[in-house]
Parts: sequence; structure tokens; C-alpha cells
Amino acid sequence: MAQLRIAVIGGNGQLGHDVREAFAGESEVYSLDHQDLQIEALNSVAACLSRLRPDVVVNTAAMHHVENCEIHPHEAYAVNALGARNLAAVTSDLGATLVHISTDYVFDGCKREAYTEDDLPLPLNVYGNSKLAGEYFVRTGNEKHIVLRTSALYGRNPCRAKGGKNFVDLMLRLGRERGEVRVVANETITPTSTRELAEQVVLLSKAGVYGTFHATAEGQCSWHQFACEIFSQASLSVLCLIAAPHEFPAKVRRPSYSVLENAALKRAGLNRFGDWREGLRAYLEQTRAAVA
Repeated sequence: MAQLRIAVIGGNGQLGHDVREAFAGESEVYSLDHQDLQIEALNSVAACLSRLRPDVVVNTAAMHHVENCEIHPHEAYAVNALGARNLAAVTSDLGATLVHISTDYVFDGCKREAYTEDDLPLPLNVYGNSKLAGEYFVRTGNEKHIVLRTSALYGRNPCRAKGGKNFVDLMLRLGRERGEVRVVANETITPTSTRELAEQVVLLSKAGVYGTFHATAEGQCSWHQFACEIFSQASLSVLCLIAAPHEFPAKVRRPSYSVLENAALKRAGLNRFGDWREGLRAYLEQTRAAVA
């Protein structure tokens, strides 16, 4: 059986790095970054992908710094919406499957129980709106599409848009330096490791199913509970306090509850995620092994 040709857009990013690794060995993987193609430019996308002729394109590229999206909405829509449209158009012409990564921020957080794929999106900010627009372009532009909504990602590779440190590594550094941290408890999320999400991408891309899927770890917690679990699993003695209201005022409206239920994955018998604590444990073990 011939190897699949996989193009990972944003291949050097936090998620893209793990997607490349997850496909490696049994697939021919091409890592593409901004110097290889500019997704906001249709001609650039067409020239690059027509040359590679991939079977599957995984789009992990996005403008996802929420505050910057609010300040620069034209740029956010150019990348997150029009970029998705360009990828959908070109992959459709090539007969390729497009796997497009989206976000829990397409919801407003008012439901107070886990969102399924059937719930009506209602974003609160430019980032969420631009990502939702991208979803619509993908769905209408390429029948062979997989839209994956995920939440609170962390992984080994640095996320340049967020200063390089993911939440886990940031908490570990602050805990060791200060012995005390203050973390907000008014947002409920599902921490999800990029390694687990990458493995889910591989499974779905080979399953021959299309549509919109929620793809996060199981369970939920606040950012404060997440931080406390990080210190517990890392065996660090850190005083983990709940930040006072308005201690870290948000510059942009965000959903206070953005937990996703992997309903479509479970219906298809393809959900591979475990509890978020298990994902954290595997990440910390992987990190220890890398520095040993």
C-alpha cells in the first residue's frame, strides 16, 4: 500500500510539530510554514500544494493570539477565514482531504454544560468569529473535510504567538521560582495535549469519515484546578491560590465555560482521548524523559 502524502501547514508550531511526528514513518510528510506558502494568498496556496499534490492537508496555522486578533481584525480574518477558504478551494481541486483545526471559542459559554457539535456557535470575540468563518468556508469549499474543534492546548514545541511557554511549563517555572502562584478560577476548560490531538488527527484522516468533530481530552476543570494538578503531579510544593476577581482583567471577552463533548467521535467509534489528568501525566513523563 502506497504511503499517504501529508502536508502539515504550520508544521513548526506547537500542534504542527506533533502532527508531523504522529504521521512520520508510515506517511510521506511535508512541513510547510509561512516561507513555503501564505495561506491568505490563493496563488501561493495553489502553487505550493499543486507541486506537492498531497493526499491530506492538515491546517494547524492560525492567528490565535486573542488580543491581537481584536486589535487587527483584518489580519485575523485574512488568516483564519480567507486562509481556510483558499485551502478548501485548492484541496478540493486536488481531491485531497482537508483537516482544519478550530476552537472552543466559537461558543459563548452560556450553556454551562459540555457543547456538542449540534450546538449553535455564538462567538464573543474576533478570534472566535474569524475561526467560525473559516469553518464555514471549509465545509462549503471541500466535501472531504474534517473540522476539529479543540481546547486549551499544550505541547512540547513552543507556541511563538504566546511567548513560547505553554500553561504547564509556565506554571512549573513560576512555581519553582516563587513557591506561590495565583490563577483564575472563573473559566472552565478541558486541557488537551497536542500529542493526543495529533494522534486523533492521524486516526480520523485514515478513517474515511468527514464532518465537524469536537476533539478534546475528557473531563473539565478551571485554570486554577489545572494549575493545582500540575503541581501535584510534578511533586512540587507550591501554594496555588485563586486569583481575586478582576486581579487579571481580561482585555477581550472570552467564554467562561468552553468544555466540548466529543459526541461525533464517540458515535463513529473513533474517540481516543482519555481524561485530561492522564494527558497531563503523559506530558510530564515525556518532558522528564526528554531532559534525562
